[in-house]
Amino acid sequence: MSKRFQRVVLIIGSLVFLLFSIILALFNIKNNVVFFFTPSELFNQEIESKNKVRIGGIVKKNSYKFNEENKQNFFIITDFKDEIKVYFIGIVPDLFKEGSGVVAEGSINNDILNAKKIFAKHDENYMPEKISKELKKSGYWKKEYE
Repeated sequence: MSKRFQRVVLIIGSLVFLLFSIILALFNIKNNVVFFFTPSELFNQEIESKNKVRIGGIVKKNSYKFNEENKQNFFIITDFKDEIKVYFIGIVPDLFKEGSGVVAEGSINNDILNAKKIFAKHDENYMPEKISKELKKSGYWKKEYE
């Protein structure tokens, strides 16, 4: 075999390997994609109940209920146009409260989201209490820099 033929075989082999890697990566991405919707967008889409979705919005005031027996949380996510009921078994995040932002991930069954994960949202000015106390003690809290 000549050196020229060896190079051609190496280049073709590398291209086949690269193509296989790209196809494998795209296939895995397709299986792990989670779509994010607001309640209004959700009701305009056709979503299969087996698909995982993320619903984002505001926790409706006076909608949160907690069942002590089975540790089940119930609340309503709204975008002030539409709303969706959410059931979640587990502990909600510390920042979770009525009137604040939330993202719930799970599957939809009969217009109810059975959430597996709950993510509480906060604004850009949020600072954990423990860290803010340490900053105040050290004198670095809200210093004006020039």
